Amino acid sequence: MSNSAQQDSESVEFFSTNPADPTVQRQNASLRALHETALGLLDKIDKEELLETIIERAIALTGTQHGYIYLLEPNKQMMQMRLGKGFFAEQLGRCVRKGEGMGGCVWQTEAPVLVADYSSWSGRLNDPALDGLRCIVGIPLKSDHQVQGVIGLAHVDPEKHFDQEDVIVLERFAALALLALEKATLYSKVTRELAERKKAEARIRESEQRYRSFLESSPDPIVAYNMKGVATYVNPAFEQTFGLSRHELLGKQIDFVPEECWPETKAAIDRMLSGKKITMFETKRLARDGRVLDVQISSTLFQNQNGRPVGNIVTLRDISARKKAEDALQQYHGQLEELVQERTAELADTNRRLKQQIEERKRAEAALRAQSSYLEEVNTALQVLLKKREEDKREMQENVLSNVKELVSPYLVRLKRGHLEPHQETMLEILQSNLDNIISPFISKLSSRYLSFTPTEIRVANLIKEGKTNKEIAELLLISKNTVLFHRHHIRTKLGLKNKKINLRTHLLSYEE
Repeated sequence: MSNSAQQDSESVEFFSTNPADPTVQRQNASLRALHETALGLLDKIDKEELLETIIERAIALTGTQHGYIYLLEPNKQMMQMRLGKGFFAEQLGRCVRKGEGMGGCVWQTEAPVLVADYSSWSGRLNDPALDGLRCIVGIPLKSDHQVQGVIGLAHVDPEKHFDQEDVIVLERFAALALLALEKATLYSKVTRELAERKKAEARIRESEQRYRSFLESSPDPIVAYNMKGVATYVNPAFEQTFGLSRHELLGKQIDFVPEECWPETKAAIDRMLSGKKITMFETKRLARDGRVLDVQISSTLFQNQNGRPVGNIVTLRDISARKKAEDALQQYHGQLEELVQERTAELADTNRRLKQQIEERKRAEAALRAQSSYLEEVNTALQVLLKKREEDKREMQENVLSNVKELVSPYLVRLKRGHLEPHQETMLEILQSNLDNIISPFISKLSSRYLSFTPTEIRVANLIKEGKTNKEIAELLLISKNTVLFHRHHIRTKLGLKNKKINLRTHLLSYEE
């Protein structure tokens, strides 16, 4: 049994010697409950299970059914209700800031708060869901001068209350609960760190295996040296390329640098030791069978956990085949240069002939331009003649119009003023209309567009345009009505209106637009 548990047991025995005193009996029961609680809490390592146990023990200690636990959020800006019993089972997840409600008030004061009637308390939260609360007490879970959470207990029966003895018991209980929570948190943290360490170790092993697989499967020779130049690793490609086995290389310095290549190799090693990477450095190396291989080397230092260089890794690439190909290419390049020179002479001769052809073409183009200039002048003259013809035509039309207005129209006006019979007046109107049409664009448009119209068809079309009926047209032209219908049919056919629902008079009027 621990020292604290033994002391609690002794306290229980002391108070049990005075069973008649109610206060002593209550303290005796409280200490016994705390003793059992301490043993029960310290055995819990799961945080959620521990919170459940804490609130159940707190409820049992105070004789209520309603309790909650607030815990400080990681951002330390608010507390969240992590567990609730009874009345508070529906309040899970509620968050409060410092000074808000019972939890926030305990957080702010860092001391127990006892309220006789929550419904009339000035510091209550403005939430109708909390109207049923009566007496309520809040106890801080305080560690290192910082409140980590709040245990809250409440009554909903107005007849039930908490007293100062309950507060003292709950403070002791809160200290035990905080120890248990810190233990569970520490256990969770250690467990998490162990899990993370195992994962890291697994990742390291996986990474090592991946890199080893890469090195083993690389087609390029790879060798690792320590800082003394002793080989600590060679891959299969190195053995195959140089004809040397790991067994005779590991733990030794590899002697495969030709004598003439030592100065450049030494300079490259010095650059690498100064912290620079060696990339695509071309040199030569010896194989077991005496062949001298052209190689391309890349090298870099690697470090231990403390950041100190412990060796370097070298990748070699056999470029002998490439070098031979480059030599062959250079030889071919020389041959190609000779061919180019020969071809250049041929091209120069061809170019000379092309220049002669170009000169001849330029002369032909000059002749064509001269002829084109002559044709442009002729075209300009024709345009002037056409313009003159149009002007003469327009002048003639103006003369005709002027003569009709001056020599014909006045006499028609005088005839209209005379005493004429109705038949004569109609004939005069037709004469006037036809005369107007002669000098109007209608007849010229109709005749120019439809040259196949007969004179009679033109007269019939003119009268249809004037709105005359078939009977009136027949009387005016001294022909039968059937003849008029016959001409109307031909007019529609020639105008492309056959079997179309288009009014003939409307169509003829459109030619005046």
